[in-house]
Amino acid sequence: MVKDLENQYGIILGGSSGLGYASALKLAQHGMNLIILYRASRLQATQINADFKKLKSQGIELLALNMDAAREDKITDALTEINSFLKNKKVSLLLHSISKGNLKPITGDNVLTTGDFQQTVHSMGISLYSWVSQLQQEQLFTKPARIISFTSEGSTKPMKGYAAVSAAKATLESITRSIALEFASEQITANCIQAGVTDTSSLQRIPGYEKLIAINKKRNPNKRLTLPEDVANAVYLLARPESQWITGNIIKVDGGESMQ
Repeated sequence: MVKDLENQYGIILGGSSGLGYASALKLAQHGMNLIILYRASRLQATQINADFKKLKSQGIELLALNMDAAREDKITDALTEINSFLKNKKVSLLLHSISKGNLKPITGDNVLTTGDFQQTVHSMGISLYSWVSQLQQEQLFTKPARIISFTSEGSTKPMKGYAAVSAAKATLESITRSIALEFASEQITANCIQAGVTDTSSLQRIPGYEKLIAINKKRNPNKRLTLPEDVANAVYLLARPESQWITGNIIKVDGGESMQ
């Protein structure tokens, strides 16, 4: 595979599984050095360490930080380690793949609280701005640089139990457009990828996800779900120099699923 992203560095927030890890592997295969922040328990350590070993086998440099990237008080700690790892180099890509939210209904028993909403919107939406702002203040972005995040059709389409995540994704998309506008002078582009329904651990936390899978296999013109690798391919394309004029967009990577 062509190492066309060699000597570049990327930060992935939430890169130990799902879309984040698939993207990390794709970028590593093309030579990008990676800084991955993730949250994991000791029970998950064996699998995650094996996955990270696979990344390093691509011949890249890798810094893996097991910390909550959505917490404001952890960003400063993370940046200290990131600066030490970079050794005066800069970052050409920030990929936001944080999946930390509440999947509760807004009626009935055990409903969403205001705190649930605030935590979800901050973790899955506002934290993108927190990272972009801090990295920019530290002058850690290259020129040009890419900011990519993952949204979903749920940002505009209501679904039971998805209200807080829906609000977070709508926030994420709005922040992305503002970043694309106001950071354009710094040669920074910002886009959201709207993936089709993908069978990941995040999807499996949604109540009734089995029904969702069955419906979308029929709904998709290609009669299959979106794969993490489909999304990773789009991340790679956006990381390339030829994508410089693509910014402020919600890019659907769903095999035409959202058309129906």
